[in-house]
Amino acid sequence: MKRSIDKDSRRRRIHVRIRERVKGTQERPRLAVFRSIKNIYAQVIDDRAGRTIVSASSSETNATATGGNLAGAKEIGKLVAERAKAQGVSKVVFDRGGYLYHGRIKALADAAREAGLEF
Repeated sequence: MKRSIDKDSRRRRIHVRIRERVKGTQERPRLAVFRSIKNIYAQVIDDRAGRTIVSASSSETNATATGGNLAGAKEIGKLVAERAKAQGVSKVVFDRGGYLYHGRIKALADAAREAGLEF
């Protein structure tokens, strides 16, 4: 009998596999992305210290675009890059969170690159 696996548990399994390789340091923290149906979230994390340096999400009160579309993802990518630069972070490693590098994930990454983050 074939076992069915839902999309979320498949994504989580892929994310665990990615996290075995992708580690954030103080010099090059990890830019982690999570997306839901309505929102998109991004965090810059120093894994060695176990702390979040900066974060941005479309659910914040000052976010103008919704995170459920490309425009919202681009806005959050730009916002997290600006906040990271303000904290002195210019280089990061990108953690796509088990999602395909496509659509909103790619839009967020491209916007963060355009705003000055290197990865």
